[in-house]
Amino acid sequence: MPFIKPAVWSIMDMESLRKDFPTMATDKGVYLDSSCQSLRPQQVIDAVTEYYTKYPACGGRSVHHMSNEVSVRVDETREAFCRFLGGEDPSHFVFTRNTTEALNAVAFGLGLKKGDAVVTTDVEHNSNYVPWLRLRDTVGSTLRHTPSGEDGVFDIEAFKQTMGRDVKVVSVGQVSNVTGCEVPVKEVVEIAHDYGSVVIVDGSQAAPHLSVDLCDMGADFYALSVHKMLGPSGMGVLYGRPGMLEELSLPNYGGGTVGLVTYDSFTVAPVPDRFEAGLQDYAGIIGSKAAVEYLERVGMDNIRRRDSELLEYMMSSVEDVKGLSVVGPSDPSLRRSVFSFNIEGLGAHDVAMMLDSMDGIMIRSGMHCAHSYFDSRGIHGSARASVYLYNNRQDIDRFAAAVKKVAETFGGL
Repeated sequence: MPFIKPAVWSIMDMESLRKDFPTMATDKGVYLDSSCQSLRPQQVIDAVTEYYTKYPACGGRSVHHMSNEVSVRVDETREAFCRFLGGEDPSHFVFTRNTTEALNAVAFGLGLKKGDAVVTTDVEHNSNYVPWLRLRDTVGSTLRHTPSGEDGVFDIEAFKQTMGRDVKVVSVGQVSNVTGCEVPVKEVVEIAHDYGSVVIVDGSQAAPHLSVDLCDMGADFYALSVHKMLGPSGMGVLYGRPGMLEELSLPNYGGGTVGLVTYDSFTVAPVPDRFEAGLQDYAGIIGSKAAVEYLERVGMDNIRRRDSELLEYMMSSVEDVKGLSVVGPSDPSLRRSVFSFNIEGLGAHDVAMMLDSMDGIMIRSGMHCAHSYFDSRGIHGSARASVYLYNNRQDIDRFAAAVKKVAETFGGL
């Protein structure tokens, strides 16, 4: 369908987007699990299918016309991400399978040594915590986290106290997938760089919902998962500031990562090729470009505003539910797109299954791969509802009605 220019999008225009998502026509439930994985519009599905039906060849190797078409499309996708995220040069963007793979590539590629300190927040996803634990146990680096407030809001003064000259890396999630709280990454970067630290940002929960300007942010590395921003599964992106990717050791060696190989030696390919070993997910890459273009046409400011309106409406709709407790801040203005909660007397998985059974309300439950945060607070997990551009107030009404029924019928109060 044709897009209206972002500057004139309205609530009614946003409502019309629902027609682009096939599952909304075939599944009459309510999808509130976008922070785990978003739905995909027909435009992305068509782009993936086009690869398999029109030019299902390998890019960057052969010289025939189908291979050349793939190579061009891959370059165009890199350019699209550079534009979308405010990068300097498309060659600074590496295709990965997801944020987890990207963060691991950086963590184990930096060459940390015994005594080198790493600082994270206390609400990180396992993908931005476990690699640092592993390095602590294998090379002797140290790990400490900056404490947030009781409601999970980032505390910049506490972060300053956590820093020191021994800190070689600061690695933070821009937006928490549990509390929805946003880290002031530009300020964090400035403080960390004053100590000579490398800064890594997990943007998996931010890039789908907020305008990101990497040049202005100044982070050394930025990782995201395309499957959370309308794109194909199994696709992620790693950005490295000029000169930073070149400093990393390679996570894989072989086809595509090298220049010339002899019986005795090899040379490494330039970035980004050196990080993209073997045959790539060309369909996923091409579909990712369609996802980026879709988000650009809607407008990230419109998406952020839509998220905020829906989240505020959601939290106000359940604020009087007996036995409901909020994980993270109760003020929706301090959250980005996610609402984590518990109901007295019920486990998070029980709540999620009941909501699905009652009215097809699809949410996430558990510890959301942020085990350390829940463990430190003695919480066994939470139910989590997350909104995105294709949701509307009717979705929230159905969610709120189901939550109230669950709490009244099965809750402990």
